[in-house]
Amino acid sequence: MPDENDPEMPLADDPGDQVRRIVEQQYAQHINDVLGEVPRPINWRTLPPDDLEHELLEINAWVDWLRHEYGLPAQIIPPMWHRHPELLWELSALRQHWLFCYDPQAKGNQALAWHHDFATTRERLRDWVTISGTRLDRDRPTRITPWPGGEAENWAEQVTAETPVTARTNDFLAFVEEQVKARQQEQAATVQEIVNTDWSDRP
Repeated sequence: MPDENDPEMPLADDPGDQVRRIVEQQYAQHINDVLGEVPRPINWRTLPPDDLEHELLEINAWVDWLRHEYGLPAQIIPPMWHRHPELLWELSALRQHWLFCYDPQAKGNQALAWHHDFATTRERLRDWVTISGTRLDRDRPTRITPWPGGEAENWAEQVTAETPVTARTNDFLAFVEEQVKARQQEQAATVQEIVNTDWSDRP
């Protein structure tokens, strides 16, 4: 039978120590879950297909919250903003800024800084909407001015006819599907190009 008075015998854990360790582990996990990662700018050109779909759905939900929360008119955020890259990039930057400023670790004045930048962004959004030509009840692709002798050989001018806005949510879901499929094709083409590369002449 072990001698409890033996100084070399390891002492049994104190139940209180075990509970403290469990609580500390759970607290650390909770902090990690709450804080997460620092929001970074989103590069819509390089996102893998799955990340692209996720981020598009996330920003759509946030923009919907934003327009309701601040009562924003279509002159600032029109229903078809997702069909206009200039609006997607601008709103994406605004959202990432919001996530950073309202992070649990943000300083107390960050919310004020966000609202200051939000006011400036609203003016830019008005400009983008005016240039793009998208409205509450109708939409057309943003016109791109071709440069004489400055476009790629396969470049073609877009059809800029107006279409009525009738089922915005359905159009957004179709847009997400289109973008994900296009990104999957880009990714497959890149992989195929690597596979077809002749590595025999490489050093």
